[in-house]
Amino acid sequence: MKLKTVVLEAFRTYKNRIRIELGDLVAFIGKNDVGKSSILEALSIFFASGEVKFDKSDLCVHADGTTVRIGAVFTDLPPELVLDATAQTTLADEYLLNADGDLEIHKVFDCSLKTPKESLVAIAMHPQGNPAGGLLLKKNPDLKEIVQELPIDAVGIDRRSDPQLRRAIWQHCQPLETALTEIPLDKEGAKKIWDQLQKYLPCYALFKSDRPSQDADPEVQDPLKFAIAEAVKELETDLQRVEAVVTERARDVAKRTLAKLQEMDATLAAELSPEFKTERKWESIFKFALACEHGVPLNKRGSGVRRLVLLNFFRAEAERRQSLQNAPGVVFAVEEPETSQHPSNQKLIVEAFMDLADQLNTQVLLTTHVPGLAGLLPADALRYVRRSPNGCIDVAHGTDPVLLKISQDLGILPDRRVQVVVCVEGPNDVAFLHHMGAILREIDDSLIDLKDDPGVVVIPVGGSTLVQWVQAHHLRRTNWPEIHIYDRDTDTPPKHQSAVDEVNARNDGSWATLTSKRETENYLHPDAIAEALGVTVAFGPDDDVPLLVAQAIHQTDPQAKPWDQVTDKDRAKKVSRAKKRLNQEAAAKMTPERLAQSDPSGEITQWLRKITETVT
Repeated sequence: MKLKTVVLEAFRTYKNRIRIELGDLVAFIGKNDVGKSSILEALSIFFASGEVKFDKSDLCVHADGTTVRIGAVFTDLPPELVLDATAQTTLADEYLLNADGDLEIHKVFDCSLKTPKESLVAIAMHPQGNPAGGLLLKKNPDLKEIVQELPIDAVGIDRRSDPQLRRAIWQHCQPLETALTEIPLDKEGAKKIWDQLQKYLPCYALFKSDRPSQDADPEVQDPLKFAIAEAVKELETDLQRVEAVVTERARDVAKRTLAKLQEMDATLAAELSPEFKTERKWESIFKFALACEHGVPLNKRGSGVRRLVLLNFFRAEAERRQSLQNAPGVVFAVEEPETSQHPSNQKLIVEAFMDLADQLNTQVLLTTHVPGLAGLLPADALRYVRRSPNGCIDVAHGTDPVLLKISQDLGILPDRRVQVVVCVEGPNDVAFLHHMGAILREIDDSLIDLKDDPGVVVIPVGGSTLVQWVQAHHLRRTNWPEIHIYDRDTDTPPKHQSAVDEVNARNDGSWATLTSKRETENYLHPDAIAEALGVTVAFGPDDDVPLLVAQAIHQTDPQAKPWDQVTDKDRAKKVSRAKKRLNQEAAAKMTPERLAQSDPSGEITQWLRKITETVT
C-alpha cells in the first residue's frame, strides 16, 4: 500500500481539516514554526512507529472542539483479504473505499478526557439504510437472520462466512444508496478486515533533526531499530508459530502440574491456565551497537558523519527491499537532512534521496528551509507550508506562483550570467548532456563546459529542479537564444517536430533539432551499459533501450516473477529507474572511443559546437 494523502484537523497549528497530497518524493518547505515537522510527526502517530506519541497538548489551541483527527489515504491496495479459512473478500466488495476508490483511514482522538481516547474509522462510500447499512458491525447470527428475513436464496452461500452473507444482502438490495460514512474499525467484521490490512501498511520511520548527542544517540540506534522492526514484521507468521509452540508447551506443563495437584488434593485447584503477562515485543529482544574501524563507536564520531551513515542506511535498506517479494512499502521521513552537513554534501544528499524515491514501494518525505538543498529538489516535489491571511495553515504545490514564492522566501535567484538556454525533455537528458560534454572536452577543449560554464544553462522542459525552474522563469523575460534538443522517438511524424520547426522559424539565433536515434539512451555503448549496470543488451537506433535494460536487470534476480507478470505500474517504475541509471551511471562509463563507435556521425559533437558558437 502506498501513502497518497495525509489528513489533519485540529492537530497543533492545523485548525481546519486539510488534505495534503504526497508522492514518491515530497519536500515540505516554509518558515520556522509553521507546521512542517508536524506533518511528519502526525504520520508517526498514525503509524504508531514509536518516535512520537499523541499528547493532549497536540490539540490545536484554536480548535472549535476537543477532537483531533489524523488520517491517511492509501492506493495500491491488496487485491484480496483472507479473513479466515471461510472468508475471502476485497475492500471494494465491503464498500470500504472513499469516493476516489482509495482506502481512507482516520485516527480520532477525544481530548475531552484526562487521557485522550483513540478511535479508528474508515471513511468510505458505504450502503445506507436498512437492511443494507451497518452490516460490517453485525455478528454472524445477525447477518444470518437478515438473510432469512429478506428472504434470500442461501444456496451456494457459506453461512459461516460473514463476507458472503454481507455480499448476498447487498446484492439483494440493489440498487444501493451509498454515502460517505465513518465506519468504526474496532468492531466485528470491520475489525477482522483492519487486522488483515495492517499487514499491508507501509513501515514508517521518522528521523528528527533535534537529536541528542549522547552515547546512546538514537541517531545511531534508529537505523538498527528500524531494521529489526521490519524484520519482525516480515517474519510475523514464523513468530506466531513460535508463540503457538511456546503456548502449547506452557499449557502442557500446566496440565501435568494440575494433574499432580489434584492427586495430592482435589480441592487445591480446578484449573491452571498459562497467560502471557504482557504483549510480546520481539523488537526489544535484539540489541546492537555500531562500531567503525579500530573499534571506535559510531556514536563518538561527528554528528555530520552519523547522519551520513543514517542516509546510507536508507539507501542500503531500499536496495535490500528491492530483492524481496511482496515486501510492504516503506516511508522514510527526514527532518532537515542538511543538518550538520557541509554544503558540498548537500547535492549528494539530494541525489541519494531522489534515488531512494525511485525504488519500488519506497517514499521519501523531507522538511527543509535551506536554499542550497531546496534548490536541487524537483519542483514538482515541493510543498509550500504557509500561514494564510486568515491565520490558517495551507500546503500548496504545483503552480508557478507557488514556486515563485518559494524561491523568493528562500532567496533562490537566477544566474544573470546566462547567455543561452538549452532545452531538453527531462532531467535524464540533462545528465546525459553533461556527461557527453565532459567526454568530448577530453579531445576538444574548445567546446563549452555544459556543467560549469555560467554562460549556459540546461533546462528540462518536462520537469526540473527548483533552481532550473527559477532560471526558466527568469529567461522567459529575456531575448536570449535557445537551443532545443528533443528525442525523435518512433511516432510518425515525430511528436516534437512542430516545436522544432517553430523554434527554427525564429529570427533570434535560436536553433532546434531532433535526435536521429530514438532517444539519448540509444547513443550509449553496450560496453558502458554492461560495465555500469552489469547486464548485456543488444539494441539498434530505434529500440527502447530503457525497457530492454529494465527487463535484463529484472531477470538477474532468480526469485523475480516473470516480466509479463509484473504489474504495469511496477514495470513503469523499473523502466524509469533504468532510464535514470543509464543516463547517470552508464553515461559516466562512456569514453571518447566508445562515443565514436556509438555516434559515428558525430551528431552529439554537432550539438555541442552549436551551443558553443551561440555562447561565444
